[in-house]
Amino acid sequence: MTVQSTEFELDLPEHEAPSPRAIVLRRARHHSGFLFGSCGLGLIILLALAAPLLAPHNPIEQNLLARLQPPVWAGTGDWNHVLGTDQLGRDYLSRLLYGAQLSLLIGISAMIISGLIGTLLGVLAGYFGGRVDLVITFIITSRLSMPIVLIALAVAAIFGSSLQLVIVILGFLLWDGFAIVARSSTLQIRDADFLLAARSLGMPAWRLILFELLPNIKDALIVVATLEMAHAILLESALSFLGLGVQPPRPSWGLMIAEGKDYLFFEPWLIMIPGAALFLLVMSINLLGDGLRDISAPEGRS
Repeated sequence: MTVQSTEFELDLPEHEAPSPRAIVLRRARHHSGFLFGSCGLGLIILLALAAPLLAPHNPIEQNLLARLQPPVWAGTGDWNHVLGTDQLGRDYLSRLLYGAQLSLLIGISAMIISGLIGTLLGVLAGYFGGRVDLVITFIITSRLSMPIVLIALAVAAIFGSSLQLVIVILGFLLWDGFAIVARSSTLQIRDADFLLAARSLGMPAWRLILFELLPNIKDALIVVATLEMAHAILLESALSFLGLGVQPPRPSWGLMIAEGKDYLFFEPWLIMIPGAALFLLVMSINLLGDGLRDISAPEGRS
């Protein structure tokens, strides 16, 4: 019996390496922290946007006859006020939903302002170097030497407290993280081949920075943005707790905690409910930022 050896040419396509986007999506699907953070933040954003539809009562409407009603799971609670009422008879669920709007508004607005300032300074310092880098580094060092809370308290005490002032204060005090990361990232790639090629073609510096450099450092800046957003929300809550942040009757979570501290031993849910909401929001943002850092890293940290 003879065996003939026959060669078969398999006309199969060569194995293609997965695209960077596919790699990032695969990492995201298997990163529990990123999934929990994105779901938690997405749920809070959805509830905040739907607050006018979901809130059963006006968040600033007072009813002294219904003051300090406990939540529905307590013995004397009722479904008309699911999370109970505060010391002025205002519905706690409605205030919690509208408070999410304020927290997200302050966090996002302060993050945008600080991101623009810090990214601009950091990119200029890293790209041009020399005296520009020395001056901006001195500005960053000076900012890092200033205590944020004390400065915010002093400014709020001098100029008064308002929502707009809180956003401006936090925006102008939280840019240092963006500046440090943008500067270090720019220093790493400013002599890369694609940037040298763009310079040799005569591309102006502003166009090179805007269209070539920034897209290559955006991942690091996105991570910083999530962390600074959580930082801004915590600082706003601290200022509101001290009476120098968002003023009544606006439903701020920090203000709700401050108003409920006098009833801590008798009605602890007045502090526990907004405190738990604030904890969930900040934890979700931090987990989202940590997950973005892991899934966007070239080595694929987990």
